[in-house]
Parts: sequence; structure tokens; C-alpha cells
Amino acid sequence: MPSAPPDEPAIAVIVADAQRLVREGLRALLESEGDIVVVGEAGRGEHAVAETRRRQPDVVLMDIGVPGTDALHATRLIFDEGRARTRVLLLATRANDAEVLAAVRAGAYGVLQRDSTPEHLRRAARTIAAGHALLTPEVTRRLAAELVAGRVHDGIVPPELEALTGREREVLGLVGHGLGNAEIAARLAVSPATVKAHVGAATAKLQARDRAALVVLAYETGLVRPAARPTAPLVRASRPRPAR
Repeated sequence: MPSAPPDEPAIAVIVADAQRLVREGLRALLESEGDIVVVGEAGRGEHAVAETRRRQPDVVLMDIGVPGTDALHATRLIFDEGRARTRVLLLATRANDAEVLAAVRAGAYGVLQRDSTPEHLRRAARTIAAGHALLTPEVTRRLAAELVAGRVHDGIVPPELEALTGREREVLGLVGHGLGNAEIAARLAVSPATVKAHVGAATAKLQARDRAALVVLAYETGLVRPAARPTAPLVRASRPRPAR
């Protein structure tokens, strides 16, 4: 049974749901293994934001249909206020692609089905607390593809990506297609450590919060087309700038 090591604090969670019985049930499930503690509850979206300001938890577990300030706006407020340690995980009865995309764009780290198992719920809270998005590469690619349907690509590097080196853009393009570090390393004939360094550099330069945000950015900027997994280099070199 997992429990927080003596020198590490338990994962702090705020639970936001309109129904008290649901909140109590989620508390019991989350706290059953000792490494997660519910530090606050909220029945409305604005209360979740206020509790987050007061408690500064690791995770806010919020029903996507919470009354008052809607969950997406509440998520955006939590994210925009710069509370880097707090990450939002939304609960939905049946989350469709549009809802998941809206949640990611608002700053959520994932959307979890309400009928998930207790272990899945706890694992999701741990995943989110560790700073990892709760999105599979397949789901991320499908959602990001919606952002660029019908967009024209001319091979010019988008202004948003000019801070990246050519290799970093190439790695970002492969990340955008859902490839893992090992797959990218094999494709580019470099080590996984080198790929990890390029991903880290791109994340820092683009101020992306995680790998899922990098994928969405790759599609939003037009760097990657919504297509099948790549079989050839995806990124053409930018047009040379005139010498000064």
C-alpha cells in the first residue's frame, strides 16, 4: 500500500464537486493509501479558486459541471495566477474531444472519466502532482489536429518558433506526432538523453508547461500537419535570412 516517505509530504488535494456525498466519497478513495491527503473541499467553482489561493495544493480535482464559476474558467484562473505547484484534474461523466481540448487550453493537466476505478483515480492524482499530463499520445494528436484543419503550410518557420534551433524544431515536430523520446532517438540516430535535452530546451524556450502543451503548440503553429506518423523528416529548414 503506497504511503508518503517520511521525508516527503503527502500529495495535497482539493476536491470540488456540487454534491457533499460525492466529495466525501472522493476524499475516502484518495486518502485510502496514505500518500494523498484532501486539504479542502469546494461546492462551487469560485470556492475552488478561493480554496486554492488559501491552501495552495498540489492538485485540484474538480467536476467539469461544478456550479457557479464554470470549471474551465476556474481552471484558467488557477493557471493564470501563476500557482505553478497546483495542477487541475477535471472529472467528467463522458468527456468528448471538444471538452478535453477546451480543458487543456484552459490549463488543465487532464480529464478523468467519473466511472474510473479507485486505483485509476489515485494514480491520476499522483501523475498530475508529478507534473505529467493525463493524455495519451493518440488522444493528444487527435485533439491537436482539430486546431489546424484546413490550414495552409508553406514551410516557413512560424515566428513563435524562431527561438528554437533547427534540431529543436525537428524534435518538436516528432513530439507533435506523438513519438516518445526513444522513438525520436532512433529516427534521428541520436541518444535518448540528447532528445530529452532538446525537448527540455524547447519546453523552456516556448514556456510550455509539459509535453502535451508542446504537442498542441506544434499543431497550433502549423509545424505539424494532422496526418499519419511520419516516415521522413517533418521539418524543413527555415528560409535563410539576409546577411546584415
